[in-house]
Amino acid sequence: MTVPPVDPKYISLLWAGPDQAAEIARLHGQLFSPAWSEESVFAMLDHPASTAFLAVYSGPPRTSIGFVLAQLAADEAEILSIGVLPDWQRQGIGRRLVDGVARAVQRAEAKSLYLEVAADNDAALSLYSRAGFLGTGLRRGYYERPGSAPVDAVTLALRL
Repeated sequence: MTVPPVDPKYISLLWAGPDQAAEIARLHGQLFSPAWSEESVFAMLDHPASTAFLAVYSGPPRTSIGFVLAQLAADEAEILSIGVLPDWQRQGIGRRLVDGVARAVQRAEAKSLYLEVAADNDAALSLYSRAGFLGTGLRRGYYERPGSAPVDAVTLALRL
């Protein structure tokens, strides 16, 4: 099912903590293989340096449609995982998640925000480029995918 364009006022970014671990793990499992377990997501969200958001469509029915998980270290932050369910992609939700986490870590005095993305993920690379991220490196064969050759990871940074 492809979702028709949705008025952005019906999409909210909500802070996510350990209580949302199951929901984020469920979304992660729909988007990535291998998926992160609820326990690993809980551990990330329970860490004092974590910052996370859920993108929620107010409905009806109320539905979680995306997430971003980030972590702070000194004056740097890293997006550990981000995703939007396929039917909801290309509606600006990924950009809102990136912008939201960038504002949050900037308020926590981070000077840079880092991430890595599969070199063959053109949509994500375009999103990050439009958000102001610049390439900083390449990790050869970083992403292993069942039944196919490993894919390089592009490392990116956004100066805050």
